Amino acid sequence: MTLAAAGCGQGADGQSTQAAHQAVTVGLAYDLGGRGDKSFNDAAAAGLERAKTSLDVQIKELEALQEENDEARYGRLKLLCDAGYQAVIAVGFVYAGSDPAQGPLARASRDCPNTKFAAVDVDTVHAPNLTNLVFADDQGSFLMGAAAALKSKSGRVGFVGGCDLPLIKRFEVGYRAGAKAVRADTAVDVRYLSTPAQACSGFINPNAGQAAAARMYAGGADVVYHAAGGSGLGVFKAAKASGKWAVGVDSDQYQLVAPELRDVILTSMIKRVDTAVFEFIRSVGEGRFTPGTVTFGLQTKGVEYATSGGKVDDIKSQLEGLKQQLSEGKIVIPAAPAG
Repeated sequence: MTLAAAGCGQGADGQSTQAAHQAVTVGLAYDLGGRGDKSFNDAAAAGLERAKTSLDVQIKELEALQEENDEARYGRLKLLCDAGYQAVIAVGFVYAGSDPAQGPLARASRDCPNTKFAAVDVDTVHAPNLTNLVFADDQGSFLMGAAAALKSKSGRVGFVGGCDLPLIKRFEVGYRAGAKAVRADTAVDVRYLSTPAQACSGFINPNAGQAAAARMYAGGADVVYHAAGGSGLGVFKAAKASGKWAVGVDSDQYQLVAPELRDVILTSMIKRVDTAVFEFIRSVGEGRFTPGTVTFGLQTKGVEYATSGGKVDDIKSQLEGLKQQLSEGKIVIPAAPAG
């Protein structure tokens, strides 16, 4: 299903029509790191800001806390629906919980049947009042791997994941596949900063990100891609110290980091979380909320590669060719391990 296209139709005279948007109250619960992570959460925040400027909305934002449990996450969602917010957005896989059938999102959607929920990066919980906003992370990461291998001089690249779990494995698998598609002998070093048993703390530990990337650079890697949330800032600092490349994620991180770090960012895999959040809010306001899974991929520009800084201009034609093949299904990325 494509959410972005659902609001337009044709009237009796054949002219395009747009559903009228009603005022809507929106609550958003952030993932670890919250606003200011210059990555995943900031992409969701950008969707809220767009809604503020172009729709009639009232918005409440709640931050996640470090080392919190599923009960705290459930409480945050329940607080928003009990306060009367018509649309509640859960940002991040953590809201599925350790047991998706009984986790924070499943419980909140059952306890608040009149609230319209959206969950970003959650495809394990389903309910009649829930829209799952998911992304073809592997497709975007494939392009990051291709860019890394094409720009690498050493033939060795790296990947830093924030937490060792299936969602982030998709990034790794796509990245590895893309690197080897353009240069079969590319070596790919991999490091995960945490596990679910550690509450996936690797998404909010820039020092760990910096240390992991520094080891990769010292070992011969000259491009490192991170899918590590706020810890990616550490990867960029390691790249700066080593005089090597880094690849960002979720947002166009070249545009978000401090100016002194921009020159090390080769490109970024942009997940249009901002678009997903905005379109969900608009769908509720226009009375066309639909439960189920909405996938944002290359064909719908739900994932993209960033060109800020001009550092991939010389390989853009190759990336566009790969993008077209992925969109047409001519390139099939291996599935990530389930566990």
